[in-house]
Amino acid sequence: MSREIGRWQDSSKVYHERAKEYDSWFENSLLFDIETAAVQALNIPTEPPALEIGVGPGRFAEALQSGFGIDPAFAPLKISRTRKVAVCQAIGEALPFRNKTFTRVSLFFTLCFVQNPAKVFQEANRVLQNKGHLVIGFVPVSSRWGQNLQQKKEDGHPFYEHASFLELENVTTLLAEHGFSLTGSVSSLYQAPGEVSQMESPQSLLDENAGFIVIAAQKAP
Repeated sequence: MSREIGRWQDSSKVYHERAKEYDSWFENSLLFDIETAAVQALNIPTEPPALEIGVGPGRFAEALQSGFGIDPAFAPLKISRTRKVAVCQAIGEALPFRNKTFTRVSLFFTLCFVQNPAKVFQEANRVLQNKGHLVIGFVPVSSRWGQNLQQKKEDGHPFYEHASFLELENVTTLLAEHGFSLTGSVSSLYQAPGEVSQMESPQSLLDENAGFIVIAAQKAP
């Protein structure tokens, strides 16, 4: 676990030091509106309690009614609290919650920063109630947006230098291996990076060419 904590500390340091800057990205952001609309299109049940892993400043948690959040970066958690999200500093590989606590667990743009994605899925399964929902929002590396972020990583961009972007197949395989069955999916963000100028309607499919994919899965009873 010490190795996993070390990776989280490396990837989260910049988000701690530049929390306000990161939070400002979402302000009046058409990109955030497109991403939020994609998640909401899945009509995931919203009964509390719900947890977001990698909650950051709480923008998604606030929009999607997740009352709890964890993150290794401390400064964003203080911002998240102003959005009425109950938070604690923790990592996804070692969730500080009892078994079968939550009705929903969400991860948005988080899997690419974890040391052990399989362990995160295992922990999500553990803390979910029977038939609880797991929601994953991510940028597939094969898309134009994924390639754009991969290039930023290679160029040493401070927010992405520790990221490891995933293929769609990586995520669906992890779901199947850790006791989840797919219940819904949408793809969105087909406008190119730097050219987002209008709202998009999410498509009800899994498309690795999309800039943003949301997958909903249910824990087996």
